[in-house]
Amino acid sequence: MTDSSRKKVLLGVTGGVAAYKSAELVRLLVRSGIEVQVVMTSAACGFITPATLQALSGNPVFTDMWDARIANNMAHIDLTRDKAAIVVAPATADFMAKLANGLADDLLSTLCLARECPLLVAPAMNRQMWDNPATRRNAAQLERDGLTLLGPASGDQACGETGMGRMLEAQEIADATIAFLAPKLLKGARVLITAGPTFEAIDAVRGITNRSSGKMGYAVARAALGAGAKVALISGPVSLSAPAGVDITHIETAAQMFEAVKKQVANADIFISVAAVADYQVDQPREHKVKKSDEAQLSLQLVPNPDILGWVAARPKPPFCVGFAAESRNLDTYAEQKRRRKNIPLMVANLAQHAIGADDNEVMLLDDTGTHQLDRAPKDVVAQQIIAHIAKLYDSTKKRKAKP
Repeated sequence: MTDSSRKKVLLGVTGGVAAYKSAELVRLLVRSGIEVQVVMTSAACGFITPATLQALSGNPVFTDMWDARIANNMAHIDLTRDKAAIVVAPATADFMAKLANGLADDLLSTLCLARECPLLVAPAMNRQMWDNPATRRNAAQLERDGLTLLGPASGDQACGETGMGRMLEAQEIADATIAFLAPKLLKGARVLITAGPTFEAIDAVRGITNRSSGKMGYAVARAALGAGAKVALISGPVSLSAPAGVDITHIETAAQMFEAVKKQVANADIFISVAAVADYQVDQPREHKVKKSDEAQLSLQLVPNPDILGWVAARPKPPFCVGFAAESRNLDTYAEQKRRRKNIPLMVANLAQHAIGADDNEVMLLDDTGTHQLDRAPKDVVAQQIIAHIAKLYDSTKKRKAKP
């Protein structure tokens, strides 16, 4: 992704204890290919330092209306002119009141009033402050004014109480921001995605699985959601939170994944098989734990698992099918053979030793026109590029089918 193509966001940080989450939010946005400019209120500086957010964003942090680093002394105008959006996280009750009533007595509130871009607000406050009629009126007014409220959520609060008012987690705000900014290339499309590993039981405690973390599949789900698709995700066992807005089905075995796909595929326009499905399962898994014996060897009879992608692609009226191939060598040759064998329009291939468990990836896209290499980048960025390529091919396919 070149610098000229990067979306730019201004992140406003106000004076609440949830400001500690802003550091993680900056990191997540930057890893997703978004350039972040941070503006802090004076109260925010009492919770987290500008130096921290400058280090994470790679850009100077602004706190003062009269900052001399802006040549024309118009920071309150210039800082938002090239931004795709302003995100205020956390947004205190006080700052929401300013926004609702058009007050502009510091740099951040003035930027929000003088903006030409969308404004997203993540409320963060004590439950009684959130429930106060004045705050609820202000929240309603902000929505009437066209602002987007992200949250709040219910949960434990710094004051020791529990209730509504807690700021969303950084990942949830990042997902919502990325989705808000993404071109709606798949608007209205129904996308079914499989992700993660499967686990095939040997006995009550042991099993056959693989090292897939599910990160790539979940990144593809976020990217498809951001592109405007309605996303259903069938996930094997992973330690990841489901993207907000995705309809998720949790499974464990390849057979369970196959059954879930069979139930949902008829409603899918696009099927993306990212999951690392075990090729084999144990023929007769033991009900109880097999006890170790120093003298005996353990033999397992393995039988093939169903070819889920092959089954979907062979349907009379299949959805647009995308496969993923993880190889350890001869990547382009093996991936293209797999694409042709399954008769699908697109295969995404990567070297397993460079991708599994990592936060970034380097992939090759193989379709009827040839091979397209994507440079190594964070998986969220790679997923966005994959979805853009899928959208292009899917649109061409629809147009071809629509011709008389």
